[in-house]
Amino acid sequence: MKLTVRRSAVLAVAFATTLSMAACTKNGDSSSASSEAAPAAASAPAGSGGAAAPAPAGSAGAATGSAGSSSGGNIKIGLVTKTDSNPYFVKLRESAKALAATQGAEVIALSGKFDGDNEGQVSAIENLIQQGVKGIMITPSNSAGILNAIKEAEAKGILVVALDSETTPKTAVAATYATDNQQAGTLLGKYVKASIGSTAPKIITLDLDPSASVGIQRHNGFLEGMGLSDGTPSQVIGTALTAGDQTKAQSAMENLLQAHPDVNVVYSINEPAGRGAYQALTAKNLQSKVTLGSIDGSCSGVQYVKDGKFVATVMQFPKVMAEDGVKAIVNYSKTGTKPTGEVNTGATLITDKPIAGQASKDSAWGLANCWG
Repeated sequence: MKLTVRRSAVLAVAFATTLSMAACTKNGDSSSASSEAAPAAASAPAGSGGAAAPAPAGSAGAATGSAGSSSGGNIKIGLVTKTDSNPYFVKLRESAKALAATQGAEVIALSGKFDGDNEGQVSAIENLIQQGVKGIMITPSNSAGILNAIKEAEAKGILVVALDSETTPKTAVAATYATDNQQAGTLLGKYVKASIGSTAPKIITLDLDPSASVGIQRHNGFLEGMGLSDGTPSQVIGTALTAGDQTKAQSAMENLLQAHPDVNVVYSINEPAGRGAYQALTAKNLQSKVTLGSIDGSCSGVQYVKDGKFVATVMQFPKVMAEDGVKAIVNYSKTGTKPTGEVNTGATLITDKPIAGQASKDSAWGLANCWG
């Protein structure tokens, strides 16, 4: 099925049905799902093979959130991530702090309690406003639900930019530094389609949340890459909302396998969800019969590719996102110039089974560049 924000209610029913036995735990690795002040351009790391759009001219503990931390400096920069434990967001935080320390700035890092905790992110923004930050970088859990808090910050003269995930509308923030998540999904879908050849696909999708733009874009991109972008394709035999969580994904996959043991393709919103799916498939001795792909590009995710557990993953570059966001806010603080537009920070297909006509890198390259 093609995801839209309006279909939240339908997918919520699917979530309740498939995940009734799921436990709630923190992610074991990367998120969901999947980029400077007046930069000349933003691109994926050299040799990545991922497309990156040039930057437009001039671009670039909360009360209910997690405890914050900062690095020394004079310019205060806020960072609000979806969680503080997911290694993907840990990488964003570490990269932001490392660059800020060289720019005369400090990063105050806050987060929601879990992926989807919009209230926690709202409280984090309110906290940062009180602390007098010059700019805020946010990875929105709810692409529309966070808008009022962003407006409140901007009314105080605070620059707000998005990292990793878009707001809805995109113009709610000055600039966005992120993976093109539609493109990331499409890269994976095209590869899986070519990988299974003439075999009729019977697909299970392990999705994020219908309020999160990153999940919608990756899902729809995957179907587009599979040539199934229109309507509700019959080839999708099962779906579940996982919040990008390994335990929830495993429970959902176990439930779905009872009804659909003939599945031959599994799409996972991120690598923790993919690992959960792999565990469920292994328990039924079905792992060798299913083509399982994911998105994120963590080092552990790339290792799954090397070990043959994932046929492929799509790497994104959170370090680039965080550094571009910090540079944009530092420049705004010094010159008053706001960044504008969207900067694609790149996406690269990682597989050890390359297919002619589709650019990719192998797991050796992936392990050397994971989350760079």
